[in-house]
Amino acid sequence: MDNSPDGLVVVTGAAGALGRAVVARFREAGHEVVAVDRPGDSLDEVARQPGVHPVAGELSSREQVRAVFEAVDAIGTPTTLVALAGGFRPSSLAELTEELWQQMISSNVASVLWCCQAAAARMTPAGGGAIVTVGSKTAVGGPAPVAHATSKAAVVRITELLAEELRPHGIRVNAVLPSVIDTPANRTWMPPDLAARAVAPRAIAEVIAFLAGPAAAPISGALLPVYGNA
Repeated sequence: MDNSPDGLVVVTGAAGALGRAVVARFREAGHEVVAVDRPGDSLDEVARQPGVHPVAGELSSREQVRAVFEAVDAIGTPTTLVALAGGFRPSSLAELTEELWQQMISSNVASVLWCCQAAAARMTPAGGGAIVTVGSKTAVGGPAPVAHATSKAAVVRITELLAEELRPHGIRVNAVLPSVIDTPANRTWMPPDLAARAVAPRAIAEVIAFLAGPAAAPISGALLPVYGNA
């Protein structure tokens, strides 16, 4: 696997708060970064950084992901995929609708699965690579909105399964499991006590960079809690 600063890193959900921190962390290490997100001002802002290549697109279907990775091919061969793209909508069982359920599955499960498939197809002939997914503390226990937690539990299991399947091809697959991330959007609803304990995006970006890097070469199939005190 190419862990040199020349390795191309693909970050989905790159225009979000965690995505921006991850993009910045890999740029600091010298990597060229492909920033994937929906088109708009937020992606344009991320793309103003030197060494960041924007690719606008949706990731909810295999065909859409295929188009995104064809754009990636014009930039280079990825050695790392950080699959951050996803969504959150609260709901109790009584409030759950088919539309909300499908949105959580599309944004949190389908996007990860199809991006992993596309990235692995490129990493395998190149000799390997690293994939980092994002689960959730609620995927492995505790009370949570049923649709979101179930979708993130699927991400956790996908991570474990792909770690086994892709290990012979030199591709490592690991996940981080955040609790509450300190983002501007989350601060609109967090009480002060929780906001004080929420985990900074930069701290999670450091863990992601470790999992993608050479120091984590023996690690695949890990589900790494990044709960902090939240």
